[in-house]
Amino acid sequence: MTHAGIHELDELEQIVAAGGTGLEARTLCDIPCGDRSLPLRTIALGNPDPAVPAIGIFGGVHGLERIGAQVVIAFLQSIVSRLRWDSTLQRQLEGIRLVFVPVVNPGGMWRRTRANPNGVDLMRNAPLEAREKAPFLVGGHRLSPRLPWYRGPVAGPLEAEAAAVCHLVDDELLSHRFSMVVDCHSGFGVTDRIWFPYAHTASPIPHLAEMHALLEILDQTHRHHRYVFEPQSRQYLAHGDLWDYLYLRSLERAERVFLPLTLEMGSWLWVKKNPRQLFSRHGIFNPLIEHRRQRVLRRHLQWLDFMTRAASGHALWLPAGEARETHRRRAMQRWYGGPPP
Repeated sequence: MTHAGIHELDELEQIVAAGGTGLEARTLCDIPCGDRSLPLRTIALGNPDPAVPAIGIFGGVHGLERIGAQVVIAFLQSIVSRLRWDSTLQRQLEGIRLVFVPVVNPGGMWRRTRANPNGVDLMRNAPLEAREKAPFLVGGHRLSPRLPWYRGPVAGPLEAEAAAVCHLVDDELLSHRFSMVVDCHSGFGVTDRIWFPYAHTASPIPHLAEMHALLEILDQTHRHHRYVFEPQSRQYLAHGDLWDYLYLRSLERAERVFLPLTLEMGSWLWVKKNPRQLFSRHGIFNPLIEHRRQRVLRRHLQWLDFMTRAASGHALWLPAGEARETHRRRAMQRWYGGPPP
């Protein structure tokens, strides 16, 4: 089956066919798009036992940001290609659950819009209000679906795509004692950033120490990485952030650690090197020259591999006792200017 205009979905089906019985592929829902519907697909592999860690890797939440979906698909392709011969990977999968949703917003990708076919920004759609002032429009609004960053109607249900992601996270990630998420985006700025909650408030999250410990092992493992690792609130606040919403839900589950992260690729670096991309909406958010696209894939695939290994070995780096308090204090100094009152 081919999906006209969306080669990412076609490539995903080819990966599923190549993976055979080693992959668990299913359609979460079908998204109406004019005279057609497009599938919201998920692929899982590894051990489903709730006692082992899990990691979810998402892309394509915004239809214009195709490079995010391509990074996720390339990483999945690498894993599937290694399944037949990589004994180290086979042993790793005995102790971890991997869940992929490479194209969360197939309708937006088909329409070449940030929002889904209903005009709703899926990262502003959760029933969650910013506690402090969020920027006008960019922080989410309910004025009109014709404007970007539209949240949806007041008291309206979650969009089908957002609801499907929530159900999947409940079933496949929050059911595990430890889980992580990587959500791949591209946006304005020249720097690649790794964001963690919160987006709806400038207050620190309860798992601040764990986030700092994760940054520490990233710095130790990849000394020359160029990521800026920070809470999203350092850049701006937003209403309806989906990962904030799911993180808050995770806190209701006893003895669960859920660490969601967003990769925000700095797309203005591509524009700086190729100013003609400014004349293309697609080009503002994606590297249009092939060798740059390949370079982006190589750089971020290395980080995704690091993240799966970090999830697999979480028991060896998660801080406890005095070490946890030390990480919390260092995190407060690094990201919030000092200890809380």
